[in-house]
Parts: sequence; C-alpha cells; structure tokens
Amino acid sequence: MTESPGTEQAAETPQPPIDAELLRIRSPRHRLDPKFIVWRTLNTLFWGIGTLGVLLFPYFMWESTNRWLGPIIWVIAGIYVVNLLFMPTYRYFVHRWETSDEAVYSLTGWITREWRIVPISRIQSIDTVKGPVQQLLGLATVKVTTASGEGGITIEGLSVAVAEETVRHLNEITQVTPGDAT
Repeated sequence: MTESPGTEQAAETPQPPIDAELLRIRSPRHRLDPKFIVWRTLNTLFWGIGTLGVLLFPYFMWESTNRWLGPIIWVIAGIYVVNLLFMPTYRYFVHRWETSDEAVYSLTGWITREWRIVPISRIQSIDTVKGPVQQLLGLATVKVTTASGEGGITIEGLSVAVAEETVRHLNEITQVTPGDAT
C-alpha cells in the first residue's frame, strides 16, 4: 500500500527538556528612580500650560471663538488634571527595566503596556540623554537603538549614576558580542 505525499511520519528525535523558567514571561526587575514621578509631573504641567496657553490666546483675543473654544479648553484642562494627578505615579509603578548579558528589557505604558526585549547582538548605539529638568532632579534617560525603526528601547527616569553604569555595562557587552547589529 502506497502512502500519499505528505502523510509520511517523520522519525521522532528526542527533544531536550525545556526549562520552564527560561520561557516564563515576567516583568523586568528594576524600578525607576522615585524622582521620576516629579519629573513626569513637571513635564505634564509644562505641556498643559503650553497647550492651554495656545488655546486661551484666541479665546481671549476674539470673542467669536468663545462659544466653541470654551468647551474644548475645559475638556483639555480636565484631561491634563487627570494626567497630573494619576499618570506619573501610575507609570512609576508600571515601568520596569533590566539589562542582562543577553538582552535589554523594558515594560512601559499607561493605558497600553508594552514589554520590549532587545537582544544585545542587535544594539547599534547606546545614548544617555539629560534634559534641563532631568539635570535638576539628577535623572537621565538611556536610549538603546537598533537597526529596526521600531526596535529600540528608551528607559526614562534613571538616576544619573545608574544610567552611567547601565551604559558602561551595555557598551562592554556589545563590544564582545559577535554580529553586525542588523
């Protein structure tokens, strides 16, 4: 009796046991610096002042805009108040990061959570960013860039010492990791 193509059974080869701990998805281990809450609050406050300032200018300059622009201003002001009161602390409790000899991990988000892993062999550049408010608070941002437009990781709200140590560690690992980061 002849079997039809595609129905042959492949010879079974023994598979090595799978370590369940390696496959378990978990949050990265490290929290951000607690000053992240202050930094995010100030960021939101400055954006709110700027946005509402732009909208209040025509509201007070031209009376004809008051009828339709007034409700828009109130809605946007309400959104910024909620952002100021809840978003910075909530993000502090959600955001996590971690580096290992194999990858960089991050968990971010407010409404939608994003868990991202960048293998060390894919890293093209590692940057440290310190904006004016971050400098005042002793914070820094570490940016890990890959060849992919969507593949990088940004870790905001690290203390300067932790950011510098993280960049040093990642730089050492990427120097000895084979591959062309593409």
